[in-house]
Amino acid sequence: MTDTNTGNGRYDGNGGPAGGPLAGCAALVTGASSGIGAATAVALARQGADLAVVARRTERLEGLAATVRAEGRSCAVLTADLRNAEQARQCVEDAVERCGRLDVLVNNAGYATTGAVEESDPDGWRRMIDLNVEAVLQTSRQALPHLLRAASDGPRGVADLVNVSSTAGRVPRGNNSVYSATKHAVGAFSEAMRQEVTARGVRVGLVEPGMTATELTTADWASAVARGMPRESWLRPEDIARSITFMVTQPPHAAVNEILVRPTAQEH
Repeated sequence: MTDTNTGNGRYDGNGGPAGGPLAGCAALVTGASSGIGAATAVALARQGADLAVVARRTERLEGLAATVRAEGRSCAVLTADLRNAEQARQCVEDAVERCGRLDVLVNNAGYATTGAVEESDPDGWRRMIDLNVEAVLQTSRQALPHLLRAASDGPRGVADLVNVSSTAGRVPRGNNSVYSATKHAVGAFSEAMRQEVTARGVRVGLVEPGMTATELTTADWASAVARGMPRESWLRPEDIARSITFMVTQPPHAAVNEILVRPTAQEH
């Protein structure tokens, strides 16, 4: 795992953090090298958060970090393969070390492939389970002590853990069974964890996007899943980033635990 960090946070004339509902907070975003993760990192920076971003493609993360720093926020770049449980856990500790704290975790990293059960590749199943489920479990568990501490003594009086799921986590469909299973698992895990920590100030949220135009959905399988819906009508990563930002910038007494967002044109 590599770890780099340059850039300084923005401060007001009194030496305190500059404005924004996430001023004085630090956020870790996984799967941040493109798409929803990259858009979310920039959106959180614009709300005042300092960032740690993690993915496998360091050069992409460095480009994202430059964008975040242009917003006046610091950004730690962490390179890791979150399918490896130890790397998933370590990225959380590296983020805390570089940022000094952790107030927001966005579990966005994911993988998808489709196919009928009798025809699909079990190696693809394992990759989906490792990244869509196991990585979420590992990063969440590692982050909770830091999030609980932030909720107790942080500037907002709450902390946030957001898991990015999918409409597939609500409605399973043929040729999409294992991916749907992983996203159903994330939904169940999120709700159970919410019950465990909400009274201690950690809000757990689940965001479920419909068809979204990202690098992941450029694969041939995505067109079949879209059922003829033209790509120009799909959601953009920035649409999901706005949903995540809305979730984590609520006042301390309000918890938005679930957001389902589909393209207007999506019927399924």
